[in-house]
Amino acid sequence: MNNFFSFEKFKTFGAGFLAAAFAITGIMSLMGSSFAMKNKVNWKEAGLDPNLFLQPNRANVEYLLSRRHVDIPKLPADLTFAGERVPLEQYDVRERLERELLVTSLWHSKTIQVLKLAPRYLPFIESILAKYGIPDDFKFMVMAESGFLNVSSPAGAKGMWQLMEGTAKENGLEINDYVDERLHLEKSTEVACQYIKSAYNDLGSWSLAAASYNMGRAGVRNDLNRQGVSNFFDLYLNTETSRYVFVILSFKEIYNNPEKYGFAMSTAERYQPIAFNVVAVNSIPSITNFAKQYNTTYKNIKLLNPWLRDAMLPARAGKVYEIKIPLS
Repeated sequence: MNNFFSFEKFKTFGAGFLAAAFAITGIMSLMGSSFAMKNKVNWKEAGLDPNLFLQPNRANVEYLLSRRHVDIPKLPADLTFAGERVPLEQYDVRERLERELLVTSLWHSKTIQVLKLAPRYLPFIESILAKYGIPDDFKFMVMAESGFLNVSSPAGAKGMWQLMEGTAKENGLEINDYVDERLHLEKSTEVACQYIKSAYNDLGSWSLAAASYNMGRAGVRNDLNRQGVSNFFDLYLNTETSRYVFVILSFKEIYNNPEKYGFAMSTAERYQPIAFNVVAVNSIPSITNFAKQYNTTYKNIKLLNPWLRDAMLPARAGKVYEIKIPLS
């Protein structure tokens, strides 16, 4: 005999249902009070009884839901990347941009963090981009790659510019048990700029150079030749690279128009650069003792010099290291 609706199961189900109902009632009550305060709801004019939130009422729930909405970001009328026009009249280009604008603008916690960190790191990045003659728009690549965090990818890329170990070493960065210069802001930015400039000289387009940073220069060149086109926006690419440049564009659009996308914040709310001096050393037997010599802490040395991987820095023939020391 099927005893699915046995009394014991009914009691268990009933207890769970009642618990859920009481939880929902409490939440609805809090939502009603909070919603009314934020939106200055006049329940009487609306023909609703706020007390009914203690006993969830369909009319109240429907009214509350009707007042909720999501602001869908509007696409810009025109857009460029590094001086190259983005052809928004093409339906796929328009929709790919909109997809990334939706993700970036509605992923509030991530985008807020990026916008807060930007003033701390962009001055250094912008100056190095200018040094190499690379358009300022490439600063938004860092936002897309890492959000100004020294993250590690499953493939092994590290740092704000997400450099692979082989690429980093080929371009003169030191990586060993004590040092990983992919985490050195200025040095990793130099390497990224060298790659971007070389890719531009090879491919003849900043958009293609940006795409090559994701899929490799050879990959971009092969797709251009196979498809018989010369423009990034005419290429049919793998999903990741197809989205990559548009992620960069989404950060550019939001960074330049934060109020439009709901990210207005004052200067005081953003993270400012940390003032520091630079000390040249050949080695550091103990970072703890080194920090004490400069009236700071091990933590502060590590925060300003994340490329230091150990509690010491051994000497290396002919190598001089520049250590950032926070100003008190």
